[in-house]
Amino acid sequence: MVTENTFGISRKSFLGGSLALLAAARSSAAPEPAKKIQGFDETNAGKLAAQAWTPFSDRKVRVGIAGEGYCSFGSAFGYQNHPNVEVVACTDLDAGRCKLLQERVKAQKTYPSCEEMIKHAAEDKLEAVYIATDAASHVRLAIMALEHGLNVATAVPAFLGKDQLEFVPRLLDAVKRSGKVYQMNETTAFRASCYAMRKLYEAGKLGAITYTEGEYFHPGSNNITDISNNNSYNGWRYGLPPQYYPTHSNGYYTCVTHKRFVKVSCTGIPSLKFKYAKGNAYNNPYGSEYAMFTCEDGSAARMLVSWDVPSYGGEDGRIWGQKGCYVPEKGGYRGWFDAEVKKMAIAKPQLPPGMPAGGHGGSHGYLTDDFIRAILLPDHKPCVDVKTALDTTIAGVYAHLSAMKGGETLAVPAVV
Repeated sequence: MVTENTFGISRKSFLGGSLALLAAARSSAAPEPAKKIQGFDETNAGKLAAQAWTPFSDRKVRVGIAGEGYCSFGSAFGYQNHPNVEVVACTDLDAGRCKLLQERVKAQKTYPSCEEMIKHAAEDKLEAVYIATDAASHVRLAIMALEHGLNVATAVPAFLGKDQLEFVPRLLDAVKRSGKVYQMNETTAFRASCYAMRKLYEAGKLGAITYTEGEYFHPGSNNITDISNNNSYNGWRYGLPPQYYPTHSNGYYTCVTHKRFVKVSCTGIPSLKFKYAKGNAYNNPYGSEYAMFTCEDGSAARMLVSWDVPSYGGEDGRIWGQKGCYVPEKGGYRGWFDAEVKKMAIAKPQLPPGMPAGGHGGSHGYLTDDFIRAILLPDHKPCVDVKTALDTTIAGVYAHLSAMKGGETLAVPAVV
């Protein structure tokens, strides 16, 4: 039996609960990591188109960046290297990390918090902000920035968990009222495989989609007695339900088709690790959550997220249609149009000279370029706009709710 859920743009939470205002945005004050962080060392952008990058504007967008943190996320997306960007301001709650961020992005000035940077946007003539703070702050800060007339890019996810669902209509309203660009930096969107899938889908070479797979396996610590906060501000990662961070898997469907998931049944696997077995702020026992979705187009999808896979990690996906499929580990495209696809431009384009593709499969620079193009070019829509961002994130929240109900099939509400 499907449990029905409804979603509208009223400010009333559709879970019926009240939500206290979140604390000010925070970034981790941890020192530079001693070892590589999964995803950031995946800098191979894949095969690129032969054509050189062509300038599309002579104007520079004035940008503020919030959050360097443990992962150096603020500087990792290459705003400082884009020819159409001027980094005006930056912020991190930790003074040392803020100084490091300023040095890396060559910002003209710093602020003690993202809120302060946004409040001074007019005097700094800021046009856009990149919000790379803790996940719990993304949606609140995005709404604040939009209400101050700023274009917004945020790290993933768009919001964090069921207690923030009531922010969804507020974010939609802020985007609509401001008329500004909103983008979520979902890295799968510009991995070489997902980019190729999207181009093939748009060209009709896959046909009607029948099935999609995506997985995000992030091992974390193998110490089952570890009680650390995982270097996250206020320990927001401690005991995090896997499907509260679903975008790296769900993106293999939403960032290809720009359609949504409509129903979900999810299996949660209890974890041996201390943070799950002995309790956490999320009351979450699961270190792995494996979701089966029914999609808007009638196809099926299975999307996996796990923190309990010590021997393997990564973001991967595959897609099958009635006329063709794309399976990266099997050589890419197979289907009705093999000869035509060999002549198609499904490789990612070149980035501006001197701008690195960055981590997570060479996706960072492409997300930044996509955001800047959307600001400067009136006909350019970012791949991961507000609807795709919310469709990608909401589905994970309902997957976790399903897991907590023993795999009960739930309707996933639509973004309207």
